[in-house]
Amino acid sequence: MVSLSKGFMGLTRAQTELVQHWKNCSENSILPCRDRLDPGAIKAHLSEISIIEVSETGRARFRLAGSGLRKLFGQEMRGRELSELDQTTFEMWSLGLARAFDMQQPIGGLIERETDAHAWLRLPLRSERSSALVLCHDALIPNARLRDQSHKTISISSGIAA
Repeated sequence: MVSLSKGFMGLTRAQTELVQHWKNCSENSILPCRDRLDPGAIKAHLSEISIIEVSETGRARFRLAGSGLRKLFGQEMRGRELSELDQTTFEMWSLGLARAFDMQQPIGGLIERETDAHAWLRLPLRSERSSALVLCHDALIPNARLRDQSHKTISISSGIAA
């Protein structure tokens, strides 16, 4: 099940903080460029952040990949294409890339899995090139933590909310 809504503000604390920072870096409702982002303001989340560059032909590659993502991939992904990932991981990272850029607003969600959930966020960035840039935040959250946080902001369902 996929449900999308406008005005996505985040389902987890990390997503909410990143969306707020992204909005603070926007100028007069114009997408922020990568240079406007302040790594110091989002340092708690840097290990789970990647920046994906999507070419005019639709090929997507990692311009940046946080150190925490190496655990998921088993290797450094900077400079590599998303198509190099196994099918399941490719689908997880591809979620919302085009839609975030097309809508020029944050897109995110939560995918419940057997032992954890994948919280994903896609934030489009302004690019001086012809390619599109999307800041991604991806975190695996153990189910126990989800239950602990469910009374706050996370609504768990078997699907994606964005």
